[in-house]
Parts: sequence; C-alpha cells; structure tokens
Amino acid sequence: MDHPLQEKEVSRKSRILQALEDQNTAISFDDPLESDLVLNMGPQHPATHGVLRLLIRLDGETVIGCVPEVGYLHRGYEKLAEASSYHEFIPHTDRLDYLSPLSNNVAYVLAVEKLLGIEAPPRAQYIRTMISELARISSHLLWLGSMAMDVGALTVFMWSFREREKLYDVFELLVGARFTTSYTRIGGLAHDMTDEAEAAVRAFISEFPERLLECEKLLNKNRIFVERTDGIGVIARDVAIDLGLTGPNLRACGVQHDLRRANPYLVYDQLDFEIPVYEGGDSLARYYVRMEEMKQSQKMVVQLLEKIPRGEIHTQAPKKVLPRKERIYTKMEELIHDFMLINFGIDPPPGEVYHAVEAPKGELGFYFYSNGEGNPWRMKIRSPSFVNLQSLPVMLLGNMVSDVVAIIGSLDPVMGEADK
Repeated sequence: MDHPLQEKEVSRKSRILQALEDQNTAISFDDPLESDLVLNMGPQHPATHGVLRLLIRLDGETVIGCVPEVGYLHRGYEKLAEASSYHEFIPHTDRLDYLSPLSNNVAYVLAVEKLLGIEAPPRAQYIRTMISELARISSHLLWLGSMAMDVGALTVFMWSFREREKLYDVFELLVGARFTTSYTRIGGLAHDMTDEAEAAVRAFISEFPERLLECEKLLNKNRIFVERTDGIGVIARDVAIDLGLTGPNLRACGVQHDLRRANPYLVYDQLDFEIPVYEGGDSLARYYVRMEEMKQSQKMVVQLLEKIPRGEIHTQAPKKVLPRKERIYTKMEELIHDFMLINFGIDPPPGEVYHAVEAPKGELGFYFYSNGEGNPWRMKIRSPSFVNLQSLPVMLLGNMVSDVVAIIGSLDPVMGEADK
C-alpha cells in the first residue's frame, strides 16, 4: 500500500530524516526491476513549468530514479552574443529568466561595465537596485501562485497574479514596457524615473505587506498545503553545496549565502536587510525562504526611495557609453562617438571578466572573454535555473508521483534561462 494509515502524524524532523535515508538507498536506472515503470513527464506538461522533460523510474508510486532532460527551448544565446555588440545584446537578456527581465538587464550591464572599468552614477545605482528588488517580488509572486496551484490552492494563484499585475502597471510607468523591459544601459539607464513612476512604486510597496499577509493566512496553517510540502523534496546541506545550488533553494538548506552580502554590488552595502535562512531543505522550507525574501525586498525598496539622490543617470564616457540623444543632436563630437559605437561597438580591453548578482532564482553570472573588438569573443551565462535542476534527481528520490509536481514548483525553474 503506497499510503499506509498512521495513528500519529510524523514530525517534520523525522520526515526529513526519512527522506534523506531514502536518497541513500535509491535504485538507479542501471538496475531495472521487472516491477519498475519508466514514466515520461513532460516536456509538454503544465506542471513542469515549461519544456522540461523528466524520465522517472517508479516502484509503484514511489520515485526511485530520475533523469532531467533540458534543451527543448535552446536558442543559442551565448553564441548569438558573439555576433552582437555589447549594447545590442541587452534586449536578449529579457528573454532569459523572463519573469525578472529587469534583474537580468542589471546583471548583464554590470558585467560589461566591469569589463570596461566604468561605473554608473549614484542615482542610476539606486534605481538599478530598486528595480532588481521589484523584479524579485514579481518573480516570487509568480512562483507563489503557480506552486500553490500545483498543490491545489487556486485562490492564492489569483491573488498573487493580481499583485503582479499591479507591478506590471508600475513597470509600464517606469520603463515604458510591461514584460520585456530592456531598461538598463551600459553606463546608466534608458531614462530617468519620473515623479509619477516613483509615486506608483510608493503606492504599491505600501500596500504589498498586507496583500502578502493574506496569502500567508491561506497557506501557512492550511493542512493540505503543509502536508504536501513538509518533508517533501528534501536535499541535504552538503549535497546542495556540491551540486552548486544557489539562491532560495540553498538558503532553505541552512546555508546563509547571498551575493548581496557576500560580494556586495550596486548599493546593497548601504541597505539594512536580513538574509532569510531555514533548516530542513524541503519544499516547505523553500516556501518560507521566498515569502520572507519578498518582505525583505519590500523593506529595501522603502529605504531606496528614502535615500535616492538626484542627479545624472548616465555616465559620461564618450568612447564606451552611447551619448544621450540631446547631445548627439547638438554636438558634432557626440555624433561621431555615436556613429562609431553603433557601427563598431565599444572598445573593451582584452581579457576576461565574470560578474554575478543575486537574481530571484540564485546566482546569475555573465562571463566575457574579450579580444579587444566590439563583440565579445566568448560569452557564458551562469543561469541558476540550469544549475538548480541538477538537484531534481536527489529531491525526487523516495517521494510519490504526486509529489513531483510540488517539488518542481518549490525549485522554481524557468526554462528560458535553463536552456539559454
């Protein structure tokens, strides 16, 4: 019997220990039994969050082996970067983790600026930090709604998407686009934040804690939700580190690692915030971490709005940064610089550089190898979803088929950046 009746409810700690023990005694694909069943889950499956294929070996309803297969959405972005100038590739970053395009824009541009040895003005740094945290909230809201729906809570899906729609209205005022933003520029931003956009951010961020609390009240003590996630999809701390997990999935294993603190960038070193960490490494711990992260992001946006300085949002570096349109139309030197940058690209020094940010899914990094020409000779994207998917074979072992959906939802992969 796959679901034996028990007189007592098993404690959270014992369920986690049992799951870890199941991982050590799992059966691999190399020793099939006559009673085993091999099941294809995906790539055309709504619960795999995109085009992810899982080859699952079952003993009854228990998962005893899993092989994830990616690549169904492959678009060759890293190779495409070699045929694009550094500036031309910015819109492509929107299509990586398409749930947080603003964060992707910032990550890519910071890597290019590190290669060039330039830095954006203080106001641009503050706005970049703010949109990164708003992107984190937006991404986590979609995760919250989709994961809740994966385990049967449709109301939370509607409520979280309601708040996300409000954020898209804010993005439209701030950026001029709702989904694919392309807001960040090498050396600054496409344009400054208007007073109307700032007021919209303040209005959203002031109402958000109460709206998030509504979702918590529905889930935190809901017996169905807790039992579908408690002790499900456990991964040990050491295994998570060995597999390269980052972001909320790693911090749910009790590892306090966050690039915003470990390797501060932008103005994170000037903000007061905490790094949420939970023990257990199960789906419920990953839920708690992301819920707390949204609260911390709200707290940071409030501080940023209070501290944001006035001034330029675009650095003046004629041979490295595209000049503003008003300067192109009024100064011959700027017109020449614009012509050279558009046609031949920036002139970076030869060498290699890597820069990473704490994206909503984990460590998002860009590696450039420059030979001094206008296009990168090589570009590599360290996408957190791709790396995090390595943990699925471990998380799924010993769980039921019905738990697979909840575990994938708690991992929060986006195949757009996994496949690149």
